Amino acid sequence: MSDGSSHRGKLMWASFLTLIAAGMGFGVRTGTLAEWAKDFGFTQVELGSITGGGLVGFGVIILVGSAVIDLIGYRLVLLAAFLLHVVSVVITLMATPVYAAMGKDATYQCLFWGIFIFAIANGLCEAVINPLIANIYSEKKTHYLNILHAGWPGGLILGGIVGFAFLGEKAAVVRLPWEAVLGMYLLPAVWYGIITLKERFPESAVKKAGIGYGRMLAEFASPLLLFLFFLHACVGYVELGTDSWITNITESLTGQGFLLFIYASALMFVLRFYAGPIVERVNPLGLLCISTVLGTSGLLFLSASTTAVTAWLAVTIYGLGKTFLWPTMLGIVGERFPRGGALTMGAMGGIGMLSAGLLGGPGIGYKQDLNASNHLRDGHPEAYQRYAAAGESGFLFFPKVTGLDGQKVGVLLDSKGSAATLKSDIAIFETQGQTVPPSIVSLEEWWDTTASAHESEDKSPVEEAKIYGGRVALKWTAAVPATMFVGYLLLVLYFRSQGGYTTVEIDAEGHRHATDHHPSAEEAIETGEEGPTSGQA
Repeated sequence: MSDGSSHRGKLMWASFLTLIAAGMGFGVRTGTLAEWAKDFGFTQVELGSITGGGLVGFGVIILVGSAVIDLIGYRLVLLAAFLLHVVSVVITLMATPVYAAMGKDATYQCLFWGIFIFAIANGLCEAVINPLIANIYSEKKTHYLNILHAGWPGGLILGGIVGFAFLGEKAAVVRLPWEAVLGMYLLPAVWYGIITLKERFPESAVKKAGIGYGRMLAEFASPLLLFLFFLHACVGYVELGTDSWITNITESLTGQGFLLFIYASALMFVLRFYAGPIVERVNPLGLLCISTVLGTSGLLFLSASTTAVTAWLAVTIYGLGKTFLWPTMLGIVGERFPRGGALTMGAMGGIGMLSAGLLGGPGIGYKQDLNASNHLRDGHPEAYQRYAAAGESGFLFFPKVTGLDGQKVGVLLDSKGSAATLKSDIAIFETQGQTVPPSIVSLEEWWDTTASAHESEDKSPVEEAKIYGGRVALKWTAAVPATMFVGYLLLVLYFRSQGGYTTVEIDAEGHRHATDHHPSAEEAIETGEEGPTSGQA
């Protein structure tokens, strides 16, 4: 292997590890949601807001980071990301002592900001690695961006395995505190930090070509780019928004949430290494059309699954559908808008993350709360009164809903027995010489005076309501990839009417040209219009 190939291989590995760290932290956190609901009493909307806040931070910082990369370089941004990864762990791990000292509201802030800083670190990494890999592997951008983004499901797999082995009362090996499990994502973070310190990074392609911010920003006037932004907002909603909840929902449906999560991530990990040959056969837009059909079908099938076998099959279809969406969209922007550099690729990633954080996570949580609470209230109003949360939660302009209290539901559905678990929690505080938090005391009082006498009659309807809420949320979420299919189909028809899809590159002076020199493509580029992009649609 030549020195140049070896060097860019190291940069690819460092970039890959940033996504391993991000995916591992994200994967473990999906398993901690049930722990946080039970330990701290959060509703599904509150949990969705915590995870969604992290994705919002991710999205904002991609936009900000992308604007400064050409000024300060790739390396400094990655070093800043590493430091923030460390800080995020410290803040998140403070949640339990903060809860004991200051209660639920302060704990919410602790978890929210810990995840927010984790997301900022991930966003800085994302702002760097996409234009970096598109730069050093300019000959096959979509293929290598898919390989790069195999790091994300790779991290999810590691996070899922760690969570399955050590997290929760069903831990396969031994139950560890969620803090210890969540902190394990620092291992790949330290690794990429070391590589970043040792290696030199290239200048960005637009900087080499002398392209300034004015010319980069001019790319945003393209209707095609704006339409791609809309579609990528849908990608963020359906992929990352659903991933925030998929373990929690499938655990309620099958009791195998972690295993299904690991399996779906493994599909993504393997298939992303083979994006290049697939794109050569069907081109990027054809691949995206197929993906959205599979994604829609998988979510609908999963929402109706009643057995473990059908759930595994549904997750297989859903996993196949979501695998290529995110990196292929980045590849299209890199191929069609090279003069936008880090700005256009960063805007694409940022919009996807903002959509997942502001819409996907909270929206899917809202649908669960709305349908679970309505289902329980309509069928068992007395049980609903016993397990309703203290306050209302809302989402956008939709009516506010009083969801089910996650802490109370967790006590009722605890497999070790409700009363035994409460007494065990109290004993832990007393053994450590700590004051039992008022919320735990009030929870025990609620159980003794209100809920314990109705345990046998409440358990089944509450569990059924929780499952029902998850099913309906998945069914409504399937409308998003269905909308995406229509959008991608319109793009296929548009490019076909223009003569085909060609990749656009820039020369040393920053001028654009189509790689296959198709007449209609050349004419569109010379006149500043957006025509075809590579292969036939």
